[in-house]
Amino acid sequence: MPTYRAPVQDVRFVLNDVLHMNNYANLPGFSEASPDLVEAVLGEAAKIMEEVIQPLNQVGDQQGCKFDAGKVTTPKGFKEAYDKFCAGGWTGLTADTEYGGQGMPHVLGFVISEMMTSANMAFGMYPGLTHGAYEAIYAHGNDEQKRAYLPKMISGEWAGTMNLTEPNCGTDLGLMRTKAEPQPDGSYKITGTKIFISAGEHDMTSNIIHLVLAKIPGGPEGIKGVSLFIVPKFMVKADGTLGARNGVACGSIEHKMGIHGNSTCVLNYDNAVGYLLGEKHKGMRAMFTMMNAARLGVAIQGIGIGEVAYQNAVTYARERLQGRAITGTKSPDKPADPIIVHPDVRRMLLDMRSFLEGARALALWAGLLIDFARKHPDEGERVAADELLALLTPMLKSYFTERGYDAASWAQQIYGGHGYIREHGMEQFVRDARIAMLYEGANGIQALDLVGRKLPQGYGRLLRRFMHPLDQFLRDNMTDAKIGKDFVQPLFKSFARFQTASAFVAEQGLKNPDEAGAASADYLKLFALVALGYMWARMAKAAHEKLASGANGEQGFLETKLVTGRYFMERVLPDTASLLARIQAGSRTIMELDAAAF
Repeated sequence: MPTYRAPVQDVRFVLNDVLHMNNYANLPGFSEASPDLVEAVLGEAAKIMEEVIQPLNQVGDQQGCKFDAGKVTTPKGFKEAYDKFCAGGWTGLTADTEYGGQGMPHVLGFVISEMMTSANMAFGMYPGLTHGAYEAIYAHGNDEQKRAYLPKMISGEWAGTMNLTEPNCGTDLGLMRTKAEPQPDGSYKITGTKIFISAGEHDMTSNIIHLVLAKIPGGPEGIKGVSLFIVPKFMVKADGTLGARNGVACGSIEHKMGIHGNSTCVLNYDNAVGYLLGEKHKGMRAMFTMMNAARLGVAIQGIGIGEVAYQNAVTYARERLQGRAITGTKSPDKPADPIIVHPDVRRMLLDMRSFLEGARALALWAGLLIDFARKHPDEGERVAADELLALLTPMLKSYFTERGYDAASWAQQIYGGHGYIREHGMEQFVRDARIAMLYEGANGIQALDLVGRKLPQGYGRLLRRFMHPLDQFLRDNMTDAKIGKDFVQPLFKSFARFQTASAFVAEQGLKNPDEAGAASADYLKLFALVALGYMWARMAKAAHEKLASGANGEQGFLETKLVTGRYFMERVLPDTASLLARIQAGSRTIMELDAAAF
């Protein structure tokens, strides 16, 4: 059976020594997040994830959700664990205190999201979807809507969902058929069918608040005619109590490759009462608030599933005895050496580890950007953070989920044949990880969003938000005796490749959009590697500074961090060279084959 230990020490290092979270006590929420409180939050989060939620991971996978006459029952133990999770205040950790939340920094919420995914990805989707719905209502709802729905969503009493996909449309939401008929009282009657609705029906909460995209008759064609509606499962009375069942019903649940513990539903709306959220025909603007939050959440799922797979692969590699080391026997007292002596096993483990630690730092930086965008007193800083976050989001979602899947697959490979057997849990990690590359916008869509929207926006202004601080870091540290040779110089070379690739994509994409499309996936990966390299250089600098000041009892941890970082710089970051070559090859060989010839 798989095990999990929350990476508290690594999180603490990133928050305190790399991002210097204590420097932002002047921001709302940060003043309350003292080092002692953060330490307590991390400790308690680790405890509930390891002891309550993780033991249900295989239970949820094996039992799955049960559907009977419109009702969905979650796996044994899920509801009890959810009640404990809510009782601990975890559902409202980063939510606004005005509506019952704790108002903690979003960067801390990202930590909890990673731990939750590692412990039990399917379980974590229930509160995760609710938080996304909270974000949309909080950003776009009127005061009455916020008072009616947010307090009980924050407490976990009510859940939330997002309803986009229909049988006839996925990414192209302009094709949707769900309709919203205006009513004399200002409400709407929603009719249509939505599919692939995560946590769309379950027995964990007394109510579910669905956010539904639909078209108001007579509105603009295509995506410009889409509006967003709040459609509660049970109507909410003026005093906050629940009334009659609304006209939304679960028609079935999907039988999926993974995340069996989460109910993925077909929802049928039959004259369901809905309330406009935001402006008419501006539904995508409101939905993207939720979707962008969800995309960052999915990016963190890539880290979470990779982390738990890595931990179990390390344990197995230390214990599994097979053959002898090619340089001579390492364990003469045993019939064979543990497989961790073999270079190729170490390569897979270090590929996982160097990605995960770099990705964790990059994700927490993104979490800090959310706090800056929402809470910084300087408007210029808020805009800069928001624009940089917009640039990073498609890259984080795509690259982190791909590499998280790779990590699960490598962990399975290290287990060998035992990785293919259910009891060891590796095959579940592979199955669960696969969905993250698909939902909330398939990864190819993320790459197109990056090169087609984010890269040219403001004539490259968003890209400069990333390039300028990185360039300054390189200038400031190029001759640093500790990190210059091993970290800054390799990063400088890869950054130059990224600049070349950016210019190529911008120039050629203007001439022929297929050029940008053909380069998009490789460009996103190149961007991700440079961003991870930047994080590794910053972590190396922080590690050396801490070692120089006495290490505070963490010398082994810090020295391991530096070795892992050098591996990334020497063995992973050089992939930027081949990615640049692929980008510069252009679209000709991709597009010249006739469709009928495939």
